Amino acid sequence: MWKIWLLFDPRRTLIALFTFLFGLAILIHFILLSTNRFNWIEGPRRAAAALQIEVPASDVVIRRIG
Repeated sequence: MWKIWLLFDPRRTLIALFTFLFGLAILIHFILLSTNRFNWIEGPRRAAAALQIEVPASDVVIRRIG
């Protein structure tokens, strides 16, 4: 295993590894920020108000039991 470091410069290899891992971490965080569940900056979005259906009072039928 030690012979691998004779082929690659350890300093350049570690810098390349850390740069790649940092870029990957940034990419993962941006992907999570774009989702509703894991957006820790804006918080979860509320459901749209247009989805709520109001029933007019004239359509409500009240039955008397008893």
